[in-house]
Amino acid sequence: MQETAQQYIARLTSYLEGKDFLQVLKATPTLLRQLTTAVADAELRRRPEPNKWSAMEQVAHLSDVEIVLGYRVRVVLGAEDGVPIPAFDQDRWQQAFRYNSRELEPTLAAFTAARENNLRLYESLSQAEWNKYGMHSERGKETVEAIVKLAAGHDINHLRQIEGLLGKPASTGTGR
Repeated sequence: MQETAQQYIARLTSYLEGKDFLQVLKATPTLLRQLTTAVADAELRRRPEPNKWSAMEQVAHLSDVEIVLGYRVRVVLGAEDGVPIPAFDQDRWQQAFRYNSRELEPTLAAFTAARENNLRLYESLSQAEWNKYGMHSERGKETVEAIVKLAAGHDINHLRQIEGLLGKPASTGTGR
């Protein structure tokens, strides 16, 4: 059974219990690199089931989502409150952009660069800017703060999945 938008939000934000969301975002590029370094390419691309994503697909997804995240936040900041925020179909993107065929190092580098750029923006925001909001096509009203917090929970979600796929211990700080 698929989660509702509210269940998805609740699940991802629950991963942030006691954590600073900006610190989670800052740590993710290093944690991703630690998890995937020295892992055989075949292991990175192995799917646990035909319809489940590999670790490489998870990394590629995080990289593309970081671009989407930065765009969404900028759209909200640069418009009147209530601006539409479009959703996207992650499974279509995974197929269309051939996530399992991407190369690890350039994908990690792209993710890291986009994340660092977004973090510089977040660190410059006033409280009024954190409170600006758009209307997500599936989740409804989302403030900039809610968008960014959800992204931090999303990071933890995928880091945990990658840990499980690669049999890595939970020493990555994802707070199992």
